[in-house]
Amino acid sequence: MATDDLAQFAALVQSLLSSENECRSQAEAAYEGLDIKQKLTFLLQTMRNAENAMTIRSMCAVLLRRLFTSSFSDFWPNLSPDEQSTIKNELLLAIQQESAPSVRKKLCDASSELARNHLDDDGNNSWPEFLKFLFTCACSTEEAFKESALHILMTLPGIFGNQQSHYLDVIKEMLSQCLHDQMSLQVRFEAVKATTAFLVANEGEANVMSSFRETVTALVQTVAESIEVQDADDTVLKCLIELAETLPKYLRPQIENIMTLCLKTIADASLMDNWRQMALEVIVTLSESAPAMVRKHSKFIPLLVPQVLALMIDVEDDEDWSTADDIEEEDNDSNSIVAETALDRLACGLGGKTILAHITANIPQMLANSDWRFRHAALMAISACGEGCHKQMEIMLSDVFIGVLPFVQDPHPRVRYAACNAIGQMATDFGPLFQKKFHEKVIPAIMLVLDDYANPRVQAHAGAALVNFSEECPKNILTQHLESIVGKLQEVLNAKLKELLEKGTKLVLEQIVTTLAAVADATEEKFILHYDKFMGCLKFIVENATSPELKLLRGKTIECISLIGLAVGRDKFMQDCSDIMELLLKTQTEQADEIADDDPQISYMISAWARMCKIMGKDFQPYLPMVMGPVLKSANIKPEITVLDKNQKVVITSSLGKRLPLCFDKVFPGLYNFICDDADKLENDADWSFVNMGDQQSFGIRTAGLEEKATACQMLVCYARELKEGFAEYVEQVVKIMVPLLKFYFHDETRIAAAESLSLLLECAKVKGNEFVQEMWLYIVPKLLEAIEIEPEKDIQAEMMLGLSKCIEKLGKGCLNNQQMSSLVTCFDKLLTEHFQRQQTRQEQRKDEDYDEVVEENLLEEDDEDVFVLSKISDNIHALFGTYKEEFLPVFDRLLTHFVKLLALTRPWADRQWALCIWDDVLEHAGPHSETYQQYFLESMLEAICDKQSEVRQASTYGIGVMAQNAPGQTYDQALREAVPRLVKVIQDYESREEENIPATENAISAITKICKYRPQCINSHEILPHWLSWLPVWEDEDEAIHIYNYLCDLTEENHPAILGQNNSNLPRIVTIIAQAFHKEAISLEDDVATRMINIVKHIQSNPEMLQACVSQLTDDLKQVLGKVLDS
Repeated sequence: MATDDLAQFAALVQSLLSSENECRSQAEAAYEGLDIKQKLTFLLQTMRNAENAMTIRSMCAVLLRRLFTSSFSDFWPNLSPDEQSTIKNELLLAIQQESAPSVRKKLCDASSELARNHLDDDGNNSWPEFLKFLFTCACSTEEAFKESALHILMTLPGIFGNQQSHYLDVIKEMLSQCLHDQMSLQVRFEAVKATTAFLVANEGEANVMSSFRETVTALVQTVAESIEVQDADDTVLKCLIELAETLPKYLRPQIENIMTLCLKTIADASLMDNWRQMALEVIVTLSESAPAMVRKHSKFIPLLVPQVLALMIDVEDDEDWSTADDIEEEDNDSNSIVAETALDRLACGLGGKTILAHITANIPQMLANSDWRFRHAALMAISACGEGCHKQMEIMLSDVFIGVLPFVQDPHPRVRYAACNAIGQMATDFGPLFQKKFHEKVIPAIMLVLDDYANPRVQAHAGAALVNFSEECPKNILTQHLESIVGKLQEVLNAKLKELLEKGTKLVLEQIVTTLAAVADATEEKFILHYDKFMGCLKFIVENATSPELKLLRGKTIECISLIGLAVGRDKFMQDCSDIMELLLKTQTEQADEIADDDPQISYMISAWARMCKIMGKDFQPYLPMVMGPVLKSANIKPEITVLDKNQKVVITSSLGKRLPLCFDKVFPGLYNFICDDADKLENDADWSFVNMGDQQSFGIRTAGLEEKATACQMLVCYARELKEGFAEYVEQVVKIMVPLLKFYFHDETRIAAAESLSLLLECAKVKGNEFVQEMWLYIVPKLLEAIEIEPEKDIQAEMMLGLSKCIEKLGKGCLNNQQMSSLVTCFDKLLTEHFQRQQTRQEQRKDEDYDEVVEENLLEEDDEDVFVLSKISDNIHALFGTYKEEFLPVFDRLLTHFVKLLALTRPWADRQWALCIWDDVLEHAGPHSETYQQYFLESMLEAICDKQSEVRQASTYGIGVMAQNAPGQTYDQALREAVPRLVKVIQDYESREEENIPATENAISAITKICKYRPQCINSHEILPHWLSWLPVWEDEDEAIHIYNYLCDLTEENHPAILGQNNSNLPRIVTIIAQAFHKEAISLEDDVATRMINIVKHIQSNPEMLQACVSQLTDDLKQVLGKVLDS
């Protein structure tokens, strides 16, 4: 190759590094114009030429690695064996001969990428020479070679493929020797990184963990050395964080040394802040990933908490802070914010029993300190620990609140701000208990701070605290203070509107309209009296706040108006509705060109339109063409997603719409950006969120727009629910948006909205005909089933199954073909198998050496998540039985063993509850075929009638009632006879009318009712009916109430002596029961049974003497209710 050509290529590479866009763009175009063999040749030779500048050699290594990453499968097979061998050899020689450490690392990265491509899916390595090179370098006496081997292993810990177990002892010995290398600190540092990468890559391999356990001591010692040296490279300490997150139990033998090291580092104010913060992060991460292990070393907690609080005190005193109108985002890297977040995480991780006492031990002296920063930190600490210390802090809530309250009048504005913050946070964390206990003190305190006109930032935060208080406050309590709250808000609103017009300040005004909306939302119709005080002013703001800097104010005011409208209701709001609609439409149509995609007004308007739809109902339909555009656009937002190579600062950007791939560099080839510092910019951008993917890559998503997208999806759900057939025009477009969003893993609420929308959209589509609905369902169902199966979050998986059950109920028989039904059953089989496996895993965790009561609480929470999924499986089985009846049984049989297993007495009560619900469906819908299954469930159902858990009793007693009503022939007669005394025992238990027992008790009464009515041969009716009458009224279970009261009417109408009593002596009792049923709203006037009950009372009216005897026993409330019912 000509020397001139190489020189020109070196110049081209130099231009790729140019900071001038035009120069760089031209160079990129020229580089892309080269064919692949030219690129390979030029890159290898330029990289090997020591006379070229280090930056050029480094960039060549980066470009070579990119080729291996993005285009390997395109070009490598087309190279001859000699060409392939040359490239491999040149790379390995380059590593050995390169003198610059930074370039050598880039060469190692390129070689590692080439080696990665020589590993197949089964772990076979077609480049064995690379492994030999790795071991040779690791055993070399040359420091540079050792570092290269370790860097390769860090970059590609899976390099050993399926030979790893064969080499495991060699790998361990290699890393152990390097961790103990006394000649080079840098080798020891690289060994920490390589060991960490290898362990993390093999976290599930017990043999690896066991073999490497003895390396932890040297690893921790080396981390300590890196802190002492304070090298610019902090990745060694970051390795400890990664191990704490991924493999905390690997660190167990060194936990005391780690805690001591980290506490020493946190306390050393001479160190750079980021090192102190990372040391804190190690402890916090351990507290989250292995809280029980940390709790066993609780002696460090009294030392840790003061250090965290000391960092929280590190706040700058900015004189303009309290008067600023434009609030800059907080510095999340500052000691105070990092420490505050850490305290929150420590509280949530370790729990209140472990940490709260140590926090409260420090708070009083901090609150008494003359330095405002101590008082500020103490109050912010109270705010931070409420969630994690909820149980323990709730006990001492009065003391905490009394301690906080005086500081709303502190001389320093930052302290008053912190006091408002603490009150607002307690209102959220401990509501509504907090509101019930302290409303008489909280409201006046907030009102006081709302008068702080000299410090608008504090004044605004008082408004924010009132929002928190209102959101969790019972309406009857907030209504007591409504006059004073409204008066203060009106006063501040008017003053701040005037200030806006005169000075342009808006911070407090933005908050006050939000606070006003929250108060209206919480007090609902009680706000009607105050509606006129505000609506004119709010409309004025919407109409006139049109300048760019007032967009947020305008958006919040639009939100406020719509929430007030929803609170006061249609009748009151309609007087302003047309004006409001005109203002909103004007914004959406006339100002459409001026509204940018990131305009804050968009999300507020989208939500406001949905509220207007709720208020107006079907009258909103004519506005749909004008409002759907922005909603659909927001629902269609495609956030940017990115993969960063953390070593090379390479940016690989992808569009959205696929499941998250395991290896982005294989899935999105060629999407590189040549600006090498872009990765740094993205990692430090607050709009981007990143998670580590292993192999030195991290996945990022631009979070801006995600909330707006979720809001838009929720609003589409609202339109479909409210407008039904009026939304049919948009169904096809919306379903094509929503179905792909079932796999939108970047935002939970978006997936939930997508799942909720499907049955509603099917309902909307019915007006377009059955053929259209079927086509739509064929589009939905395979994607919904797949989404359910792969959904990673259990609560969302349950929501998706709920959506499926509603679709099945909506569409009816035939909605699932054989293939779809098979897919559904396969999915349920997998979910149920996992259910049992997770329960077994939790049982094993209870045997762990770190098991304690806090671990048990977490395990019970996990169990609740599993039970929620199980309940939705039950819902789907219910829907399928209700739709397909006995035709579903062959499919049901494929899951039979699971439902039998769930019934076992050794299972948790919730398993037995939902299993019984499923067997209830078999009894209700399988007809005579249920007989063939009685061996599996009948004995368990009878035993469960008297179960100690009320939910199990309810499921069982309901099943007995279904058995009596639906089962054919006399198959179950003996079981029903056995059930009667057990049912009576449940009903007559002295705690049967306790709130938690009422559903089970009423289902037992209903079961007796159905046995009497449908299986009289199984019960002594004459003996049981007087007791039965004494058990009435029932009111909790409306479905069963209909059966019970219909039977009461049957017996009364046929003059049954056991019911009417001698000389009709029971009639006053019957009238009282009827009056109580209506009073408790157990029966709707629209139910047929209501008519029968009213007619019985009217029949009694024909006998004035008897009527007087009956009415005289009623309370005034019952008389009033009965009078209204008779007049209806």
